[in-house]
Amino acid sequence: MASPLSELRCLGEPTLEHVDLDLLDAYRFPDGGGFPPSYREMVRHAGWGRTFGLWLVYPPLLPGFADSWQGRASVLTRRVVEAYADGQREDFDWMVEPDGSWSLVADLCVFGWSENGDALLWDTGSRGADGELPVWESRGLDSLHRLGGSLADALPHLRDRGALVSGPREHDVEPLPPVRL
Repeated sequence: MASPLSELRCLGEPTLEHVDLDLLDAYRFPDGGGFPPSYREMVRHAGWGRTFGLWLVYPPLLPGFADSWQGRASVLTRRVVEAYADGQREDFDWMVEPDGSWSLVADLCVFGWSENGDALLWDTGSRGADGELPVWESRGLDSLHRLGGSLADALPHLRDRGALVSGPREHDVEPLPPVRL
């Protein structure tokens, strides 16, 4: 049975020329594990692009390119953690509903962002035996929704959210051009 990630339909050829495939394989999180297998598969198959008309999944990129996992996602992770830290100080418990907790926030790492300001996050403290990291969505930095145990599990949710915004599409991924800094 084929993976749902390898079945993503690209509008033309995927943009891969500026993706750092060595870093995709070599990067290690503090737990010693690398990027989740489903993410690596998606990056290799779809490259850099807009997924389901809404989602930007940040791949590791070669130096000098914008929107990289190591640059943009890192900045967004700090922003998310700061927003949730402020919410916790203010006792805004609704910010971690319906599925999250305050203790989860410290382990969240942005790997994607929607064009309407929602974050896709990994729970880096809950790696599965298969190397996968659970995927969470923060809508407007005001909620935490668990989408699944991997990016492959989260795809149906991402497709549905994209369809709400941009309607049904004949393709799943629109490749985007590399942009130099």
